[in-house]
Amino acid sequence: QVQLVESGGGLVQPGGSLRLSCTASGFTFSNYPMSWYRQVPEKARELVAFIANRGDFTNYAGSVKGRFTISRDNAMNTVYLQMNNLKPEDTAVYYCNSRVNRVDYWGKGTLVTVSS
Repeated sequence: QVQLVESGGGLVQPGGSLRLSCTASGFTFSNYPMSWYRQVPEKARELVAFIANRGDFTNYAGSVKGRFTISRDNAMNTVYLQMNNLKPEDTAVYYCNSRVNRVDYWGKGTLVTVSS
């Protein structure tokens, strides 16, 4: 079955950096685009970044453009989110997502807290 497992969250000061990872299994990873979303309590889940299956196209939410970079290693079945110059408003649970055969799959999420 499809599984997505995120890691790399934690507490970081404003201006700091974190790299999130999401390791996938149960499907042919290199055939599917991948996305990162984030969610704060009482708000809808928000698309943060998207990467095409070969990594040749990416797209970002306006609020993170120029600070976050999504990348993938198809040999390792892993997608990454490099987050630089973090701000308190980036505090959220970050989720990895893939739509496989028209079904959305999600990881359990990893918490990122940006605070001094």
